[in-house]
Amino acid sequence: MRSHLLNDTTADRYRRSVTEGVERVAARLATTDRPFTGVTVDDLAPRIERIDLDKPLHDTTAVLDELEEVYLQDAIYFHHPRYLAHLNCPVVIPAVLGEAVLSAVNSSLDTWDQSAGGTLIERKLIDWTNERIGLGPAADGVFTSGGSQSNLQALLLAREEAKPGGEGWEGEGTRADLGRLRIFASEAGHFSVKKSAKLLGLAPDAVVSIPVDHDKRMQTVALAHELERCRQDGLVPMAVVATAGTTDFGSIDPLPEIAELCSQFGAWMHVDAAYGCGLLTSLKNRDRIDGIERADSVTVDYHKSFFQPVSSSAVLVRDATTLRHATYHAEYLNPRRMVQERIPNQVDKSLQTTRRFDALKLWMTLRVMGADGIGELFDEVCDLAAEGWKLLAADPRFDVVVQPSLSTLVYRYIPAAVTDPAEIDRANLYARKALFASGDAVVAGTKVGGRHYLKFTLLNPETTTDDIAAVLDLIAGHAEQYLGESLDRAC
Repeated sequence: MRSHLLNDTTADRYRRSVTEGVERVAARLATTDRPFTGVTVDDLAPRIERIDLDKPLHDTTAVLDELEEVYLQDAIYFHHPRYLAHLNCPVVIPAVLGEAVLSAVNSSLDTWDQSAGGTLIERKLIDWTNERIGLGPAADGVFTSGGSQSNLQALLLAREEAKPGGEGWEGEGTRADLGRLRIFASEAGHFSVKKSAKLLGLAPDAVVSIPVDHDKRMQTVALAHELERCRQDGLVPMAVVATAGTTDFGSIDPLPEIAELCSQFGAWMHVDAAYGCGLLTSLKNRDRIDGIERADSVTVDYHKSFFQPVSSSAVLVRDATTLRHATYHAEYLNPRRMVQERIPNQVDKSLQTTRRFDALKLWMTLRVMGADGIGELFDEVCDLAAEGWKLLAADPRFDVVVQPSLSTLVYRYIPAAVTDPAEIDRANLYARKALFASGDAVVAGTKVGGRHYLKFTLLNPETTTDDIAAVLDLIAGHAEQYLGESLDRAC
């Protein structure tokens, strides 16, 4: 079995095995004509269930043949121009190369003596991102597994900064103290804010939902009212979470106005820019996130709008000293003396201990393509969304919710002869399900005002307006088929 260990004696075997795997994936990418095959759970589950994991095949080619059957042939391929559903981007080749390198070397980014150059590369990328945001010379941060973890860590720091001192506190960290903390977030914000509040031991009503305007942006008048009420009730405004790119609409909250209110009420300002962080490299739309430089913390997901493989995210902070709230020392790993010796251990900043060298993917991307190259791709999908909005707005078959700020379009099919909202809901749900089952395209869904809508999340520069128009025709066709069959059943 030692022949399977990657080392100096097995380098040739490693090269052959990886090359064979890459060739399989390349062949699949080159011949995929739909984003999905439409396979069902009932079809796929038995194929996997019948595999006996206690009986290995002992042959790479045989295992790859098996993998074709249980995964590759039925995978959902985000690179296809008619994958239009969630915040999944096609990935760039330099990042995939970085993934291959980091997996083989297998550095762990918790301590210097496990990563060395990897530690410094990650720190350089954190500094680069902070410069793009404009957080200032005292800024810092760390890579994370994704936006939910980044939001959790940011709110942990906000909680700890809000707890100590202050008139009327019963004592640092008591349940009564935590029960007074409040987080303010848009009703269109990410669910991880409420999840984080629960994980942080806050009260069930700790997250105050702020209504949005017609463009799905946080209403700052309502935010000011709630902050004032919080103060009058003797509660503590722990944090305001502004969103730069909501999941459902791609909407960007008014960051400068929110920053002013945070300053006025002493609240930590966190900007969830997991989606909108692509604008940090934009050649023409950077001003859409003006005000982000005033944040106390920022979430970025490179694996959403920097065209990186999952996972690649980071949490950035204006004041590096606040990261101490995530610092614990273990004698076997990062003893306190290492701080005095100026040994850079990233575990001192992270919620994770063992952590992949995901930063290498972004490093490779920047060194090959440059930031302008990433920005050009992200600008393309934003332009595509603007053209898609024009198509939808001009098409009487569809109702489109809001003009896009980024690359998301939310809409629904409206039949000419049907006025029952519930029946229209069912037609749209059916159309999405039927489209997915066909494999011709993949779209997402959400609710607006209690009604079912469909959603395009456009993150592929290879997608065209012709693709959008074709998918809209498919949706209309499926919806009309459902309504026709429904009418037949009613008769």
